[in-house]
Amino acid sequence: MTLPPTVTERAFARLAEIGAGAQGKALRVAVEGGGCSGFQYDISLDEPAEGDLVLEGAGEQVVVDEVSLPFLGNAVIDFSEELIGARFVIENPNASASCGCGTSFSM
Repeated sequence: MTLPPTVTERAFARLAEIGAGAQGKALRVAVEGGGCSGFQYDISLDEPAEGDLVLEGAGEQVVVDEVSLPFLGNAVIDFSEELIGARFVIENPNASASCGCGTSFSM
């Protein structure tokens, strides 16, 4: 059974920290063709649109469009702070391979 993606408390906390909800924005996670492995993530702040799956927590929202949703089943959307920088990351069990930068994957 494929479940929708989940969002960690850390990701919602980061959205609150940058004031996304206060600006009427949500974190949009989309999957597009391209990248070095075939598909790539497009992560941006955007307004929710009709047909989006809306995931809510801590007064913040993460949205996924209908086309991207099948690629993100059972995925975890998180926020990571490392020496090389801070970024939203996707732990996607559907990806059979990914590139070193973590923004491109294949299925």
